[in-house]
Amino acid sequence: MAMKKKLVSLALTATLLGTMLVGCGKPAEENVGGAEGEKIVKVGMVTDTGGVNDQSFNQSAWEGLQKAEADLGIKASYQESKQDADYAPNIENLVDQENDLIWGIGFKMADAIKKASEDYPEQKFAIIDNSYGDETPENVIGVTFKEEQCSYLVGLIAGKMTKTNKVGYIGGIEVPLIQRFEYGFKAGVKEANPEAEVLTQYANSFSDSAKGKAIAKQMYSNGADILYHAAGDTGTGMIEAAKEEGKYAIGVDRDQNSLAPDNVITSAMKRVDNAMYDVSKKLAEGTYEGGTTVTYGLAEGGVDIAPTSDKNVPADILEFVKEEKQKIIDGEIVVPSTEEEFKAMK
Repeated sequence: MAMKKKLVSLALTATLLGTMLVGCGKPAEENVGGAEGEKIVKVGMVTDTGGVNDQSFNQSAWEGLQKAEADLGIKASYQESKQDADYAPNIENLVDQENDLIWGIGFKMADAIKKASEDYPEQKFAIIDNSYGDETPENVIGVTFKEEQCSYLVGLIAGKMTKTNKVGYIGGIEVPLIQRFEYGFKAGVKEANPEAEVLTQYANSFSDSAKGKAIAKQMYSNGADILYHAAGDTGTGMIEAAKEEGKYAIGVDRDQNSLAPDNVITSAMKRVDNAMYDVSKKLAEGTYEGGTTVTYGLAEGGVDIAPTSDKNVPADILEFVKEEKQKIIDGEIVVPSTEEEFKAMK
């Protein structure tokens, strides 16, 4: 079990999370899923400010842990962050609850996870959407994704389906991670339709659905007929705008078609749930590899388009996307992830 900073940290065994909110929640039950006397692996996660029901990457992360709980017998829980200041105390709470593995969901938690890994060297950690590179602590696994690849695929769809030759992208916060979505999308649009224009705006928030809706309304009024977002709960506002305006939207992270079945034509799925499950499974099996970064792309099944895409996207376009997807997997197409790479495209 891990003790407070001033005491010597003791090695922990594996554990998954139980549902916890900041300051309240349901504690994990020690022997659920295991034989009597057997130590249950406990895994806890700290959400980003979008919350566990953001219909996006936090929710996908939690779904991955819930699947691990059902399949592997681990015990899962979470601490929900309402603001950035909640990260550190939420991590402390999960340490106090003697979780074997503690997840930080999102790049904004990079500093908090790094500090906690130093304060509790025997505690195992993992973080979604961040790599510490050569400075990765031995008790941390970083998990990253090739977001530009799935964004390219939905860009192909947008480029083929736009009637106005004008589409849009709404980002949460303008950082390299979210720019990977932007430039992958722009590359796909341009490949499918060189005449199409892509409007771009950042909301500077992953949790302001009202702002996302306002930006989307403006883009639709300016002639865009398909919008894509990488903005967490801010993007749900974009989808609301699509419903009200009778326009198309493209979801992100999870299959977001259920939010507006006639409007969300596809989603760029980032399988945070699979990553959470995979790393937690390794922990339960005793093969956790700290000090490393794991990257998931199309080839690894870590990103793709939503399975509901065939509801609203014509079959010939999906066949085209399938062919382009294979070219990416085979290395024939290298999708740009930065402005420089995008500008360098032929």
